Amino acid sequence: MARRVVLGVETLARAQTLLRGRRVGLITGPTGVDGRLRATVDILAEIYHLRALFASEHGIRGAVQAGGHVESEVDAETGVPVFSLYGASRRMTQQMLDAFDVLVYDIQDVGARFYTYLYTLSYAMQDCARAGKTVVVLDRPNPLGGAMEGTLLDEAFHSFVGEYAMPTRYGLTVGEYARFVRAHLQLDLDLFVCPMEGYARNMLYSDTGLVFVPPSPNIPTLESALSYIGTCVFEGTNLSEGRGTATPFQWIGAPWLDTKELAAAMRALQLPGVLFRRAAFVPTFSKFAGQNVNALMLHVTDARVYQPFATGLYLLDQARRQAGFAWLPPAEGGGWHIDHLLGTDAFRRGMSARELIAAHAPRVKAFGEQAREWFLYE
Repeated sequence: MARRVVLGVETLARAQTLLRGRRVGLITGPTGVDGRLRATVDILAEIYHLRALFASEHGIRGAVQAGGHVESEVDAETGVPVFSLYGASRRMTQQMLDAFDVLVYDIQDVGARFYTYLYTLSYAMQDCARAGKTVVVLDRPNPLGGAMEGTLLDEAFHSFVGEYAMPTRYGLTVGEYARFVRAHLQLDLDLFVCPMEGYARNMLYSDTGLVFVPPSPNIPTLESALSYIGTCVFEGTNLSEGRGTATPFQWIGAPWLDTKELAAAMRALQLPGVLFRRAAFVPTFSKFAGQNVNALMLHVTDARVYQPFATGLYLLDQARRQAGFAWLPPAEGGGWHIDHLLGTDAFRRGMSARELIAAHAPRVKAFGEQAREWFLYE
């Protein structure tokens, strides 16, 4: 059996001089475990003075659905107070900052720019910089490896699902992302990354030898994580992205969808590493709950050549040509959700998938070249 990757939580001894004798705060969730699935909460509580826990979207134990408010509480396992960073406020209050001297971050990301854990981390880094607090990031793999693709966010469309001009599939580990944020925002921050051992940039999560722990309720498997970055764009439409089924983000659909036409169009594109199958589902919640939905399922045949963002965008480009299609309208006081996900309004206004990808390709390449200064792994 190949040796597994050693996670940042397992190289924690490298940061012990920063943690020993100091009050420790921890941002974590259900993915905050070591390679043997022992919770980071328990590890820190046993060794250091753990004084505060901070919950991002989905909560410390992962029971909250997407978009649901996370409440502040006391963790039943440790007796440590839990402060919500996904409720009335997503920033650290003075009360929160007063509870610790050094903040540790340990959450598995999925490699997508619009995954909210990224901005929980960057907001906390900004708050800690202003308060003179140290931040320690326990590094974890990027499940999609080091490849980059997609669009770069235009500043006019920044939100909690996209703050910075980086590609949709940004190709950094969470520790490298933290280094990017510190440089991009020019933060005067004491930042330390506990690196992984045995990790390489070309690794997909399936290469790491690690157990995949669902980072959120609607990404229950690695297969869902692989396609999420592409099919998540359907959140901005009146098609279902598979929430309320056992395989969210692995298929899309609607009761009115002509899947025969859609399947033929997608197969004609001959996209690498993926096949398409006509299917049907009945969601238990979210869009079309309790209704029969005509669906197209994505089957990844080769994750190394698969381009999930491009695949999802081409799929949306074809689906929007059908008579029943509509964009979800902007929320009150907000913008179009699809524009926030893509970081641009060009696609909604008529630019094709091929044109949008081509227009952003030079910017994605330039970001990749600049990102080398934040790399921790070859």
